[in-house]
Amino acid sequence: MLIVQKYGGTSVGDASRIKNVARRVVQKQREGNRMVVVVSAMGDTTDDLIRLSREITDNPSPREMDMLLSTGEQVSIALLAMAIKNLGAGVISLTGPQAGIKTDDIYSKARITDIDNTRLRAELDEGKIVVVAGFQGINEHNDITTLGRGGSDTTAVALAAALQADLCEIFTDVDGVYTTDPRVVPEARKLESITYDEMLELAHLGAAVLHPRAVECAKLYGIPLHVRSSFNDNPGTIVKEEGEMEKGLFVTGVTCNKNVAKLGIFGVPDQPGIAYMVFKMLADNNINVDMIVQSSMREGVNDISFTVAQDDLRKSLETIEEIIRVVGANGYTHDAHVAMVSVVGAGMTQNPGVAAMMFGALADENINIEMISTSDIKISCIVKNSEAEKAVKVLHKKFGLEKAGHCNCCA
Repeated sequence: MLIVQKYGGTSVGDASRIKNVARRVVQKQREGNRMVVVVSAMGDTTDDLIRLSREITDNPSPREMDMLLSTGEQVSIALLAMAIKNLGAGVISLTGPQAGIKTDDIYSKARITDIDNTRLRAELDEGKIVVVAGFQGINEHNDITTLGRGGSDTTAVALAAALQADLCEIFTDVDGVYTTDPRVVPEARKLESITYDEMLELAHLGAAVLHPRAVECAKLYGIPLHVRSSFNDNPGTIVKEEGEMEKGLFVTGVTCNKNVAKLGIFGVPDQPGIAYMVFKMLADNNINVDMIVQSSMREGVNDISFTVAQDDLRKSLETIEEIIRVVGANGYTHDAHVAMVSVVGAGMTQNPGVAAMMFGALADENINIEMISTSDIKISCIVKNSEAEKAVKVLHKKFGLEKAGHCNCCA
């Protein structure tokens, strides 16, 4: 079998953990498998590098930030390759560019456009374990780019697709995908399996176990993902196409995303093309918008509210000031003290009443809903940040997610 494994920052957080990963990888190879291993930067290295850059400047060049941040993964791959070699196995470490990972030109949020797997296959054919730096690639100008937070997941799945791997394992510091964050709800339960669509929603909505683009890529190429812990041998959670999933569950999980800010533009002229202009200007600045709510028209104007990641708030406010001048709106407001709480489940499409149950549970606890967004398999609400964890606990209990095999249609 050809197996691609990915180990996160906590899994390679110090020398002893790196040696532990090396033992796992070598054992897997000695069982007859060909191994490609993707690693993240050690522990808090990326955060430390970001803090260091801020000691130099408040407005660093995106290109130079990518040059800086990519060094974290290079430390990890070199140390892991040393540990593997010390166990007597053939090994080589490769940066993203050396592994043939090509990206577009958007620094800090680059997307993989192609993978030339020539060198990867050559090294595998020589019997080596190939250790690849996650999170990075190279653009058409031969500049190093990074894929954004969680980008090592994307690297691993993209390599699995390019090499037509038999399995992609994502190793982290948790045992798998849970019905919600166990740190918030100790009764949270690990799921044996979950659909690509459910996992994609959970990842977009704040579940930090997998990066959304990794799930998108896995779904596109039909690559099963096994999310599991690097600290034990317990089975984790399989992410796969919808099929024989957990029976009776129409809500699979509850998430909370605190990396959210709410913005509102007042007095927007109610004319064709205005919404296009507003969101085109945001898109041109690489600002991703999530929820959008437009109020009913009054005296020829309306209000538009939407959410962005807090990381994009400063850039969003600068863009909104320009939007107001261009479209002739009256003003704007923003609130960074909010959170998005969501319920997700593929079974929601066949079970009406989930929204009513969710809103009722929040109302019973006097939690106010500021915005609402829905899709076929998720319902999201914006609430005050201070009430977010309470909301998660209430909803997890309301839908009976702590009970294995429980039919939450009867909750």
